[in-house]
This record gives sequence, C-alpha cells and structure tokens, in this order.
Amino acid sequence: MKNIWILLLGLFSCLPLMAQTAATDSMKSEAKPWFGKRLVNKISDNYFKVKYDTNYVVRPKEKWLLRLMVNQSRNYIHAKGTVNNVFSKYDLHTKRNTTLTLEVNYCDIAASLSLNPAKINGSYDDYEFNFEYHGQKVSFDINYQRATSLTGDIKLGDIDHLDKDGLRMNVVNVAAYYVFNHKRFSFPAALYQNYYQRQSAGSWLLGASFQGGSIKTTNELKERSPQAPEVHLRVAHVGLGGGYGYNWAFGKRSQWLLHVSAMPTFVVYQHHKLTVNGEEKRDGRASFNMIFNERAAVVYHFSPCYHAGASFMMSNSVFDNSNIVVNQNKWLARAFVGVRL
Repeated sequence: MKNIWILLLGLFSCLPLMAQTAATDSMKSEAKPWFGKRLVNKISDNYFKVKYDTNYVVRPKEKWLLRLMVNQSRNYIHAKGTVNNVFSKYDLHTKRNTTLTLEVNYCDIAASLSLNPAKINGSYDDYEFNFEYHGQKVSFDINYQRATSLTGDIKLGDIDHLDKDGLRMNVVNVAAYYVFNHKRFSFPAALYQNYYQRQSAGSWLLGASFQGGSIKTTNELKERSPQAPEVHLRVAHVGLGGGYGYNWAFGKRSQWLLHVSAMPTFVVYQHHKLTVNGEEKRDGRASFNMIFNERAAVVYHFSPCYHAGASFMMSNSVFDNSNIVVNQNKWLARAFVGVRL
C-alpha cells in the first residue's frame, strides 16, 4: 500500500510539467501556418520579388486583377500550287470569331471564362484555342484553330467560289520571345497589365516561330461538286530570328503606354506536301520562307486601380518554293477594361 501511495504522489507531481509541455506543443502547432497559407505566402513573395529596375518597371501593390475583354480573331489563307498539271489556288478566310472573356488573376496566376454568342446560338461552328504567357524575360503565345467556315475565291477544277463546309482546316501558330533588356522593358505591362512601365524603354528580342497545319476538301464539297478534285495540303515550318520592341510611357505619371514590337524569323525547317486526287508532290527548291510576328497595344490608367486599352497581335507568313506558295495571316484584336483589388 505504501508503494502505491508513493506512485500516485509521483504521478500527481508530474501533471503540471506534462500540462505545460502539452500547452507548449499546442502553441507551436497553432503557430505553424497550414499548407494553403504557406503556398499563398510563397506566391505573394515571388510576385513582389524585385527582378527589374524599379526606375522603369514596378509591380502594382494590389494582388488581384479582374479584366473584362472583347476578342476578335480571323485567319486568312492564300495558297497555290500545280501537281500533275492540275493547278489550284485559294484566297480564303475563316468566319470572324468574337468572344467575351472574364479573367481573374491573383499574383500572375490567372483563370478565364470565355463565351462566344454566335456559338451559343449555333451560327459559329469553328473551334479556336488561345493561350498566352507574358513574363519579363520570356513570352509565348499558342493558337490552334479548327475551321470549316473557310469561304472566298478558289480555283479548283470547275469551282471558282467556295462556300463554308467545303474545306476543313487545322492550323497551329506558336511564337516565343526572349527579352534582353527585361529589367527595363516589360512585355506584360503592355499585354497583360501585371506590371507598370514608368519610363520609356525598348529591347532587342530573340525569338522562334512555328506554323503548321493542313487544308483538305470535305465530303460536303464532293457532294455539291462531284467533279472537284480531292486536295490535301500539309505544311510545317520552324523559324528562328529576332526583332525589337518598344514601350513608350507618357502623360502625367505615365498614365499612357504605347507598345509596338516586330519579330521576323527565317524558316530553318520546312515541309510542304500537296496531294491532288491521290497524286502528291513534295517540297521543291525553297526561295523565300519567313514568319513574322507583330504586336501593338495602348493602355490608359485612369488610376492605380482602373485601366482600359486595346491590343493587336498578328502572325503572318510567306512560304514559296518551286511547287507550292502559301501565305497565312492570323490576327487577334482585343479591347479590355481592368480593375485591381
């Protein structure tokens, strides 16, 4: 019995120490932020990390950016070639694509929702995907389009005009840039508005481009014009080059920003293949093959929290060899208003 009382007294004497240790561990556990908060803090710290000359470029202090955008895009295709004495020529364009977009951006991480009214009411059947990334050092944009709305003038057998659903087009355009003067010149200030350009600056650009895709006659065209030849044109081009971009900041407190840039690239790899009625003719001798990418934008800041503007992006190309000539012009125009929170 004496031993039992000694044991109980020892346990009761340890209780205050055990309680103090438990309380300390609980406080440590509560002090450590949960994973989501640590992730948000890391994103915020990276957003405000200074990697630029603050005399020329600064970050907005607000972390949230909401933008309402109206986008319009269109693709023009001009091509001609002769295979086995069969000559074909195309001067075509897709139907204009108009979308309304709401974008939510938190510390450069953005999500957007786009609606095409014409697609909702069934008057637009094409599909288009656009992806853009604009950083201080590197920027790139990707466009994919699948279309059967190509219309225009055409010389293909006994056909001299093409209505929609006659040709099926799949085309991809990719452009990537490296900005040498990235500490003073800001692409995203003009095209994405997640930086401010405080003073005018320009930069030389190093870039790469890719354009590829195919155009093929459809079964609908054969049903309408049984004498029309079956044509399938496939192209792929990779270009390397460089250019120059300039941001002109002017007005009171640099409220206005005007951006222009151009980047020509020379095709270093090409593949053309034109098939007519099962007979094909591959690449001939290249004479002039280039891809051009042009950008322009204007932004007006009503205040640090409100801005509006417009931008225009275009990719065009000229591919010419002894058998096939292809020229593509893809443009995207945008008007936007933004608010920071």
